Amino acid sequence: MHASSLSRRSVLAGTAVAAAAVSLPLAQGRAQAAATPAKSRYRWRNAVQGGTGFITGVLFHPSVKGLAYLRTDIGGAYRWDDRRDRWIPLTDHLGWDDWNLLGVEAMAVDPAHPDRVYLALGTYAQSWAGNGAVLRSEDRGATWQRTDLTVKLGANEDGRGCGERLLVDPRDSDTLWLGTRHDGLLRSTDRGASWQAVSFPATPSATGQGITLLVAAGRSVYAGWGDSDGTTGKPNLYRTSDGATWEAVPGQPSGAAARVPVRAAYDRHTRELYVTYANAPGPNGQSDGSVHKLRVSGGKWGEVTPVKPGGTTADGSADSFGYGGVAVDARRPGTLVVSTNNRWADIDTVFRSTDGGRTWTSLKDRAVFDVSETPYLNWGGDKPKFGWWIQALALDPYDSRHVVYGTGATLYGTRDLEHWAPQIRGVEEASIRQLISPPTGAAHLLSGAGDIGVMYHERLTASPSRGMASNPVFGTATGLSLAAAKPSYVVRAGWGDHGNGAWSNDGGKTWTPFEAQPDVAKSAPGPIATNADGSVLLWSFGTANPGHRSADNGATWSEVASFPKGATPVADPVDPARCYAFDTTTGTLFASTDSGRTFTARATGLNSGDSEFQLVAAPGRSGDLWLSLKWNGLYRSTDGGATFTKVASCWASYTLGFGKAAEGASYPALYLVGSTETITAVYRSDDEAKTWTRINDDRHQWGWIGAAVTGDPRVYGRVYIATNGRGVQYGEPV
Repeated sequence: MHASSLSRRSVLAGTAVAAAAVSLPLAQGRAQAAATPAKSRYRWRNAVQGGTGFITGVLFHPSVKGLAYLRTDIGGAYRWDDRRDRWIPLTDHLGWDDWNLLGVEAMAVDPAHPDRVYLALGTYAQSWAGNGAVLRSEDRGATWQRTDLTVKLGANEDGRGCGERLLVDPRDSDTLWLGTRHDGLLRSTDRGASWQAVSFPATPSATGQGITLLVAAGRSVYAGWGDSDGTTGKPNLYRTSDGATWEAVPGQPSGAAARVPVRAAYDRHTRELYVTYANAPGPNGQSDGSVHKLRVSGGKWGEVTPVKPGGTTADGSADSFGYGGVAVDARRPGTLVVSTNNRWADIDTVFRSTDGGRTWTSLKDRAVFDVSETPYLNWGGDKPKFGWWIQALALDPYDSRHVVYGTGATLYGTRDLEHWAPQIRGVEEASIRQLISPPTGAAHLLSGAGDIGVMYHERLTASPSRGMASNPVFGTATGLSLAAAKPSYVVRAGWGDHGNGAWSNDGGKTWTPFEAQPDVAKSAPGPIATNADGSVLLWSFGTANPGHRSADNGATWSEVASFPKGATPVADPVDPARCYAFDTTTGTLFASTDSGRTFTARATGLNSGDSEFQLVAAPGRSGDLWLSLKWNGLYRSTDGGATFTKVASCWASYTLGFGKAAEGASYPALYLVGSTETITAVYRSDDEAKTWTRINDDRHQWGWIGAAVTGDPRVYGRVYIATNGRGVQYGEPV
């Protein structure tokens, strides 16, 4: 879950934005199909992996025991259900056109009104991304009202672990503040229904940080500013005591170690504000940092940094890092926790102090971990580390020994300051790239994801017991393929430090790395496929490199000059000699009848120049191909790609898969993410795409879901959907 480059936007000119109720995704400019498809009731759940993404914020409600909220960079927000001991997703209703709102920039609660919660949404601040929005709820996120903003937010940009950038004013529950990256400070005086820009004494720059945090200290509000260079005379912390005028906080720290205020927490007992700093916003790129406190009544500053960066570790490595999270104990004056961030050499930790920062204890030093509930955290056999990307840090206001902190993969919690375990049940944030549902074997599902590679799901209701596929371990999976006539044989490809491809003879339980691989595989591993009987492998390496073929299980590889560069290889499920590839630059279907040695052009003129498509082969049939061309529609070939006919029943097709046929049907069930009417949704067809039934609903949409969909070949009606931040969703008829 990586941030992309930043862009500059002009300061908002004070225009108010109107409230809008949550609605279906906007129409996409296409005529509605003649017949509106029927709807079918489905039950939707996550195939459990357990976290798998960057937790960017956790917020305990100060007035309600057992109530907390969690935000992620691309996977929405959650509420803690203390009775069920799990997190409840709150933003799954956001649909295809609102994909950019699945990233949560900030959240806020109202201490005086426990049922109110607010979310600031917007994943990217780039020109190609949509504007942000604010959701407001009076029932803890069960229902929402929405206000669309005229500015962009950046929940998956650098600085996404800062905050919170959203705050209910301590003097007036009707007033909210929202700090933006490129457009200064916004204020709402009607509980988030409308927003106006207000005067703020700092000017945004191209760094794209702007206001990094908002925190209440008594009746004052403090704002961190991330676009300062940290030098004296260029402040990065401001405050207002009347809600009208802002001033730089006098005497604030300066220098590289205090360039970016990352997070802040106020101890109401001692009237001290604690601020963590770093020389970069994080989560990456920090090499210096500090922790300071301000006695707000007298304005006196003091440095309370637990350990200053810049030393060396036992092996001589530079111990460089910044500081991230900070939380104070609501019951014990002077008790607080802070986290390091980006400390790769000596590993990040959480420090705890009970005397206002005069002395500190590293909780890492005596930490005992139990990751049995989410075994992938062993990272291919290594013992779990204390964590990385620790910017979300929270302390339960009703339990001084209940501390939680987020990492790039999970949320850890403790109840005794020593024993830690993932407190992640219900949270699924993986960006899924590939799905396979085998026709036989113990597992009904194999998944390939960003950041966590491939998983073998022997159960859908528990995190895979084997964790991530190892030997080698991949960060991100780029390819996953099963031999249709020999389903115990599976191959995978991905980004890894110790090899980029592997094969399995037991359906994906265990893996063996390829004995050899093309040189280009390390720098550009792409999609991979095995033919029907597993005797041939085809591996693609991007548009700049030729595809390669192996006929000895990856021991040797040869270039295939006629394979279209950058194409995804697709195997015929019946005939081992047949393979296919679609060239997006020319809109041409290529086919091989000699097991991938040579490819020749067949059908041409299919959506030339569009880089996104999906070609799939119908199971149990030779030469039966389906081509999804996004808003250009769905096409089918029954002659091995020589000709294609457009399917009239839908006008947009993003991804298509197959599952077990309906009772009495001779053709597999088809599952489509696309449009048969004015919205993009999930559909099933039991009659070869003549008619479609919508199977998801308005509460279950999950933003962008265009990467992969597949039915279960053993269970009619069951479908698996790849989401970009909400893991694998699977549905079954009820």
